[in-house]
Amino acid sequence: MTRLVALSDVHGNAVALAAVRKALRTEKPDLVAVAGDHVLNGPDPAGAVDLLREMEAEGAAIVSGNTDVAVADFDYAAAFPWMSDGVPDTFRAATEWAHDALGDERISWLRRLPSERRLRAEDGTMILVCHGSPGSQTAGFDQELDPSVIIERASGTDARLIVCGHTHIPEVRDLGWKLIVNDGSAGYVFDGDPTASYARIDLVEGEIVAEIKRAEFDALAVADAISARGLPGDVYRAATVRTGKLVR
Repeated sequence: MTRLVALSDVHGNAVALAAVRKALRTEKPDLVAVAGDHVLNGPDPAGAVDLLREMEAEGAAIVSGNTDVAVADFDYAAAFPWMSDGVPDTFRAATEWAHDALGDERISWLRRLPSERRLRAEDGTMILVCHGSPGSQTAGFDQELDPSVIIERASGTDARLIVCGHTHIPEVRDLGWKLIVNDGSAGYVFDGDPTASYARIDLVEGEIVAEIKRAEFDALAVADAISARGLPGDVYRAATVRTGKLVR
């Protein structure tokens, strides 16, 4: 058996990431995957990166997300292609703040992350770790997508298991020939449960069993830290962390 724990979308919430990391000691995974969007929006991007780098040193496979591209290089068209009318000032302010808070050395680490990683379970099953979907950091597996689009996006890899994030809503979607596990968000979740979500996935002789798990953290303290920062849009970011629902 191979046990994989997947998380993503920490979004600068080092407190939530620490809670998930503590839970990993109980889960005892063979593999750990972190599917991007590490630093934007939360109050402690540097702390989040430092924890992630410790996890990487312990063997975690970490990929980049679309907001990591924005923070590292201010390439807003690449990070937010759906914002055809321009990126709001609230996004730019938070992006620039996170960039400055990280400093040059952490930014260099963020830049070197790959957009995808492929792992192998003990039974040979291929696992793709990506942020949005195979081949894309920005086109995710949104719940409201037409099933034909889901199948088209899933067909972009030979991997039997696709591990992703991006939507901030945890979901396990079994297509029969492939399993998509969206772990939700370990820091900025949108499903109404203000805890950190992650996924535990067991692979045994070609069978895959996935479960969404939650780790509690002090959401109110993190929301207060965001509010105290005082950037444009922080009142909405704080409310999102506090309630577990996207507020904008």
